[in-house]
Amino acid sequence: MSIELPYMNSTGTLPKVLNKIVEASVPESFNYDFLGTKLGFPGGNQRTFIRWAKQCGFLTPDGTPTQLYKNFRNPDMRGVAMANALKTGYKELFTRNAYAQDLSNKDLTQLVSEITGNPHDSSTVKLIVRSFSNAKDFADFEAKNNDVATNKPKPKSNKPETSIDQPLSQIDKSSSVKLGLNYTINLVLPKTDDPAIFDAIFKSLKENLLDE
Repeated sequence: MSIELPYMNSTGTLPKVLNKIVEASVPESFNYDFLGTKLGFPGGNQRTFIRWAKQCGFLTPDGTPTQLYKNFRNPDMRGVAMANALKTGYKELFTRNAYAQDLSNKDLTQLVSEITGNPHDSSTVKLIVRSFSNAKDFADFEAKNNDVATNKPKPKSNKPETSIDQPLSQIDKSSSVKLGLNYTINLVLPKTDDPAIFDAIFKSLKENLLDE
């Protein structure tokens, strides 16, 4: 069974429209008026961009720009956004070859021909291949396909944690006899072979916490 793949009748216009999208603000509705008046592409063949954009997930069926459209306008997300758009619009290509973006023009043409059922030298196959290739120039398939903000756990430190149930300043020296019962103090001792350092630490504890 043949499958339809996205294409523009004016394939050379595709990258030009995409560049204009980056410069222009996001419209409430991406229609022929916006494409022609705001972006400067009023031609009949140029209007086929809207069909291509809907099939690739940049626009909803009613022409509303999607989050993918907005991500594409962001320079930090543009490559991943286009890669996702191509995987959406040309899903069958990537189903048959996970690395469709790396195919030679000859192999890509052959694959498109097999999917659409059209001869390899037909105008439709040529337009699909050119549209895919022109859009691919904006894509980054190597970047990790994940959310921009990820909640990655912070690496744990090998250094033991120090926890004090109550600030040292709040410890009443008069309760020194019950210190072991009322307070828990965990110390992180430095890695050293110098006994003088340990003597200094415990001397300070004794003078400030244990002695009245």
